[in-house]
Amino acid sequence: MLQGYLHNRTEKWRRFVTRHRITFALTVMMLPGAVWLLLLRYLPMAGIIIAFKDYRPYAPNPSLINNIIHSKWVGLANFKFIFASTDAMRMIRNTIAYNSVWIILTMVISLAFAVMLSELTGKFSAKIYQTIMFFPYFLSWIVVSYFVYAFLAPGYGMLSHVRDWYNNPSGWPLILTITHLWKITGYSCILYLAAITGIDHQQYEAASIDGAGKWQQIWHVTIPCIKNMIVILFIMNVGRIFNADFGLFFNVPRDAGPLYPATMVIDTYAYRALQGMGNIGMSTAVGLLQNTVGFILILLTNTIVRKVDRDSALL
Repeated sequence: MLQGYLHNRTEKWRRFVTRHRITFALTVMMLPGAVWLLLLRYLPMAGIIIAFKDYRPYAPNPSLINNIIHSKWVGLANFKFIFASTDAMRMIRNTIAYNSVWIILTMVISLAFAVMLSELTGKFSAKIYQTIMFFPYFLSWIVVSYFVYAFLAPGYGMLSHVRDWYNNPSGWPLILTITHLWKITGYSCILYLAAITGIDHQQYEAASIDGAGKWQQIWHVTIPCIKNMIVILFIMNVGRIFNADFGLFFNVPRDAGPLYPATMVIDTYAYRALQGMGNIGMSTAVGLLQNTVGFILILLTNTIVRKVDRDSALL
């Protein structure tokens, strides 16, 4: 009896040590990311208070803390400049319009490429195509801007004979859309492809036995199986509909003044306002407003999705 008791205690202790050893290992693996998230994402959130102050250097001791403490409290005054400008409606309209179109195009094109890549039988060719598509994502917008300039540069660009691109804004919505899709599509495609790879092949075999062709398998097997991934990416993208890619809208058009009607978005407007007036409080207010609107949109979109299909909701 004593031997059985000791054996049970030993077995429980062994399971306890094994379980906590795994927990410790997972905690150590998570720790660098958690520390990074804390230092670079959560601690800087204290700076949100600058959006409600007229931020000025404090002469006796111009440290960040002293500057924030001694700056005058102005309430919501920093938010007014976003809507007070004559260009306010244009920049808001451009930001929302570009993002709305790009969300749909990126989703459709990325999903189409992911399905095509999943149908390739040669592993080597599939890897080559994936690398070619994913490579532009790693290029900075500075590099991309020179690629675009090589095509559109006045006088010696490959397409310079068509028109003076940097003085005519009419063609830039299409140029920016093509550039955005070229750079971003590969990243979204890889995410969809990873989800497609996880689909059980027995489902395709069962559909084939039932007489389903390739298009029917894609429509009735592939799309339903990766529906959650599609919805999650859609919700996350909707949350950024009030944000613009600064590098794309500032560097690719080379900050050309004649192109502002087509390239002015909230982020570039805030940057130019910061350069012109040096008001850090205003630029902080823009960032806070963008993230607040994005948070609300994520919750709203997630609520709608949850009412339609609870399993597909993000939260």
